[in-house]
Amino acid sequence: MMRHPIHTNGITRWVQDGPQDEAHQTPAAPEIKERSMPILRHEIGDVLRDVRQRQGRTLREVSHDARVSLGYLSEVERGQKEASSELLASICDALDVPLSAMLREVSDRIAEQEGVIVPDTVPDELTADLGGSGRVGTLAH
Repeated sequence: MMRHPIHTNGITRWVQDGPQDEAHQTPAAPEIKERSMPILRHEIGDVLRDVRQRQGRTLREVSHDARVSLGYLSEVERGQKEASSELLASICDALDVPLSAMLREVSDRIAEQEGVIVPDTVPDELTADLGGSGRVGTLAH
């Protein structure tokens, strides 16, 4: 499968195209006995920094718009502080990125580190009560 970027709401997600024939598949990597545990605050900080830098904005600009000190925002981006949900919502608002989109990107990055494949659709058996479309709703902002 080929991976390609999809840009949505200032966040880049990597998705895989359809299946490849067996001749082009990469052999599975040997099982790693001990993996380092992903740290949520590091991943959140990395995603926030990526979005801010992609927008060409400074820490000062975003901290002003989010009404948080520049030093604290810097610590959040470096994964040194565990931000509250209210603070994350304020930072995402300042970056004009839905909180759900930021958290989805964090989730996808952690899943990738854990070697877990997360589908972009919800299985039919879980959506039967919701009309059965299988597609996760788009994030309109």
